[in-house]
Amino acid sequence: MIRQLDFYGYPYVGIYATNTEDYIVVPPDLPEQVVGEAAEALGVEVIRTLINESTLIGSMMTGNSNGFIVSDLALDREVAVLEKSLPVARLKGKMTASGNIILANDTAALVHPALTDRHIEVIKKTLKVDVRRGTIGGLKTVGMAGVATNKGLLVHPRATEEELSVLEDLFRLPVDIGTVSFGSPLVGSAILANTKGLVTGTRTSGPELGRIEDALQLGE
Repeated sequence: MIRQLDFYGYPYVGIYATNTEDYIVVPPDLPEQVVGEAAEALGVEVIRTLINESTLIGSMMTGNSNGFIVSDLALDREVAVLEKSLPVARLKGKMTASGNIILANDTAALVHPALTDRHIEVIKKTLKVDVRRGTIGGLKTVGMAGVATNKGLLVHPRATEEELSVLEDLFRLPVDIGTVSFGSPLVGSAILANTKGLVTGTRTSGPELGRIEDALQLGE
């Protein structure tokens, strides 16, 4: 199922929320109707929390079917909410925006080149995935430069042949390039997706939507 929705009046659904095959994590004050439509499109249960008292959930955390990785700034009570559903690990250090710096599905993760071996061990252990450092379109914020499901990946239109090759080898899935919100290359900022559905902002055009559907093999 595909839905075009805005969160707080903005098309950047991937900044305000994150999702897995089973859950969508959203801020507590996001309207029930909007959250309900998003959850229905993705076929998931809803978890409501803040991360470090911020509504920027999609920037501050990421996850897959095996666990969640959150900012080291996440409060204990916020982590406790998430732990009711899946194991949670904090990513310690200066880089607190876990959702911005990790691109993951249920089998693999591409991460910011500056993450340490210890960071990678935490990600590998929590998400139970193969992990590799890299960039997309020269950007180190790979979580916002791409979207990965268990069927396919859509990434920044300036991704190089070498970067695309690394992604295909790591995820063992087809990878395509595209944009959202009428030309934005940061596809992770305005897409929530899994194998069951897609939520993107209302500014995403018809041609962009078609490219996203094809890349993520929705409906196949």
